[in-house]
Amino acid sequence: MPERRVTVAFAEGLHARPAALFVKLAGSQPVPVTIAKDGAAAQPASSILSVMALGAKQGDEVVLAAEGAEAGAALDALEAFLTTSEP
Repeated sequence: MPERRVTVAFAEGLHARPAALFVKLAGSQPVPVTIAKDGAAAQPASSILSVMALGAKQGDEVVLAAEGAEAGAALDALEAFLTTSEP
């Protein structure tokens, strides 16, 4: 399963609005995507509760993983979103 380590760039981290936009983007991907932080169990990236429960702040590293033919493209899109300084 391809995975990508990504540093969260948003000043407010993955909180409220950025988390909602991330979940919407993750849910629109053609393959299932998971997100994890600090060695914790991977959670569905399309779940707002799971994403907000991570408590990811600016500068934290998260691990994105996806499986399937479109996994690389899905991870590219989500990485690009998380590494921008403004959602």
